[in-house]
Amino acid sequence: MSTTYHIRIKKEAEASVIAELRKNEAIEFVPDEEAFDIPEWQKELVRKRIEKYKNNAGQLINEDEFYRMLNED
Repeated sequence: MSTTYHIRIKKEAEASVIAELRKNEAIEFVPDEEAFDIPEWQKELVRKRIEKYKNNAGQLINEDEFYRMLNED
């Protein structure tokens, strides 16, 4: 049985650390099944929001307009 460790690598060292571990075949990338397990309630909420957006497309604004409105005095 293998042991799993979760580590944090500083951004500036990330590429070199991972490259070195891969070169030495010291790591194996495996998907974390739980990380991708989206609960059914969340899926349903997103479906409802998408339907709402489709039915009210005229009320949507783009990102630039949003930030302009947000920054108005």
